[in-house]
Amino acid sequence: MKIQSFKDLIVYQKAFKLAMEIFEVSKRFPSEEKYSLTDQIRRSSRSVATNMAEGWAKKRYPKHFVSKLSDSLGEEYETEVWLDFSLSSQYISKEEHLHFNNGYEEVRKMLISMIENPGKFAPFPS
Repeated sequence: MKIQSFKDLIVYQKAFKLAMEIFEVSKRFPSEEKYSLTDQIRRSSRSVATNMAEGWAKKRYPKHFVSKLSDSLGEEYETEVWLDFSLSSQYISKEEHLHFNNGYEEVRKMLISMIENPGKFAPFPS
């Protein structure tokens, strides 16, 4: 299948799904976390996918494309840290933490592959 849009990227689909799952889980977080952990984990998890979309919009320029993918990777790592805080604060279970870590490990590997081989994912114009 030819990639027509960032929405066709499996990595985008996985990142979007994980962000939505985090949104649902974070509804259980205590109200005192609203402007800290809850907002931060929602923002970073969503930014993994949104940076891919921004990168796609700049795919005409290889360095910009890779830069936005790198931003997406940074947000992925940040989300992992917020998940660790969520587990340590007992806001999520060990099983939920493992689920999210496994999902983000997949996303991370895909993003790294895209960064290392950008032309496979968004052929650049001559």
